[in-house]
Amino acid sequence: MAHVTYRIVEHDGGWAYKAGDTYSETFASHEAAKGAAVRAAREQRAPDENAAIEYQTPDGKWVTESADGHDRPVTDVED
Repeated sequence: MAHVTYRIVEHDGGWAYKAGDTYSETFASHEAAKGAAVRAAREQRAPDENAAIEYQTPDGKWVTESADGHDRPVTDVED
């Protein structure tokens, strides 16, 4: 099972949360960024419906897979 950690960081003159190399929008306060990260982490854990997903590989081939809407990542927020 995948694991996603949201980290609260200073960013662009304010605060943001970061997952991997991706930053959220900038928030005015640490508390606002943490609140948004907690909401994002909670939403990532919420089950959804099964769906077909389609994507292109680096070599140009299209792949269609079934995504299990109940296979959600484990999430946490680090200050």
